[in-house]
Amino acid sequence: MNLALTCIGLLGLLVVGLGFGVSMVRTSTKRNIGYDNDPTDQLYKWVRAHANACEFAPMLAILILALAYTDHTDWGGILFPAAVVVRYLHAAGMILSPTLDKAQPLRFIGATGTYLVGIALSLVAIF
Repeated sequence: MNLALTCIGLLGLLVVGLGFGVSMVRTSTKRNIGYDNDPTDQLYKWVRAHANACEFAPMLAILILALAYTDHTDWGGILFPAAVVVRYLHAAGMILSPTLDKAQPLRFIGATGTYLVGIALSLVAIF
């Protein structure tokens, strides 16, 4: 359960940290609301990274908790940390990319990994 809670906590820190990053960029750019729909704009990248993390991190956290709580941890040592790593990679790929309208390796690995780990966690929960 400790590994599961650590991974859930790290997913929570990712979401909160990205939200804080959005606030910091808003402060530095003096932009209180909204953002330009410009894939090269720093605020746009932070907002999209935060939104994407908010879409996936909660479900991954629920699956991790459910599997840990029901002792389905056979794959937990691999899948729980993998869920965290791919979400952090995805966020880094979005923020560090010069533009969001072109492929970026970290973002691709993070997105693909999110789908694969999410499917694996779901299947372990089912079976």
